[in-house]
Amino acid sequence: MKIKKGNTVLIISGKDRGKKGKILRAFPKERRVMIEGVNLIKRHQKPKKKGEKGQIIEMPAPIDVSNVKLICSKCGKTTRTSYKTVNEKKYLVCKKCGKET
Repeated sequence: MKIKKGNTVLIISGKDRGKKGKILRAFPKERRVMIEGVNLIKRHQKPKKKGEKGQIIEMPAPIDVSNVKLICSKCGKTTRTSYKTVNEKKYLVCKKCGKET
């Protein structure tokens, strides 16, 4: 999976298509990512202490990696990426501008 925590992505399909966001968590084994402010679900939370009220919390849910596209940090365009090996270290390279992301 070429997408990591902290990358900026564009949603290309689903109910949030067209939105941009930063990746909060990545789940490589399930091929899913959790994106800030996208695919929000509501969870009801019971009161924990006596006299406290219950509440509804909105939290992001993971979406499939195939539904997002990486935005290059250098050129700002959505792009595919490839790997470049320099001194036995792998770097992601933007296919459009050719610079390391």
